[in-house]
Amino acid sequence: MKKLLIALMTTTAAISLAATAEAADKLKACWVYTGPIGDFGYSYQHDQGRLEVEKALGDKVETAYLENVSEGPDADRAFERLAREGCKLIFGTSFGFMDAEVKVAKKFPKVMFEHATGYKTGDNLGIYNARFYEGRYVLGQIAAKESKAGVAGYIVSFPIPEVVMGINSFMLGAQSVNPNFKAKIVWVNSWFDPGKEADAAKALFDQGADIIVQHTDSTAALQVAEERKLHGFGQSSDMIKFAPNAQLTSLTDEWGPYYISRVQAAIDGTWKPDNVWLGIKDGAVKLAPF
Repeated sequence: MKKLLIALMTTTAAISLAATAEAADKLKACWVYTGPIGDFGYSYQHDQGRLEVEKALGDKVETAYLENVSEGPDADRAFERLAREGCKLIFGTSFGFMDAEVKVAKKFPKVMFEHATGYKTGDNLGIYNARFYEGRYVLGQIAAKESKAGVAGYIVSFPIPEVVMGINSFMLGAQSVNPNFKAKIVWVNSWFDPGKEADAAKALFDQGADIIVQHTDSTAALQVAEERKLHGFGQSSDMIKFAPNAQLTSLTDEWGPYYISRVQAAIDGTWKPDNVWLGIKDGAVKLAPF
């Protein structure tokens, strides 16, 4: 009986050690989003990339995420929490997370960090971005061809480089088709605020715009266009199901291949901080069917 108990204990210990080893072999990759994953825009599309990582890498990876994280002190706490909870590779997906990631990366030198759309790097902090402005140039051309008023309403979030580049690129594209094309701009000072976005769209339509462009994350503006029987463009993901008659096309962000490659590099031990700019030629910026 004693021998049987010893054998059972030995077997149980072996199983426990094997399970522990298997868990230790998994890389924990984590994401921080400024909006909800149900925004069906920017944060949603990043989360689709996370899900692609799970599908591609299977039991080699464990993933986690935090959503609705404010840009400020909350961001510091969010990144530190994930680092303390065992995340080995952390992606911060909003420009406003930049200083928080710089700060937390210094506190956790063995954790790998990546920041989207920013410009500050570190020994364990890389940056990545997409040339969204390439797609916005095409949106401008489409807008100029489709607009009868020659005026677009442009709803924007914050005056950061990515957003300003997008406005400029859109206008260059539009004026390559119609040199007299104009845009009316409303700053909502938020990435995700459906109420403000809807109000901005209504105001812009009331002021004579007949097509809506946005650099915000909800479907609200496009839904207003649907109600008004006017047109607009989706943002970050294909929003056609929310505005089947209004959406002309959508500028979509395809993060999956990039995230898979970076998580795989972390697993392989080849990850290094980098400065990556992806674009249309890389398949990271696409247009939904017109």
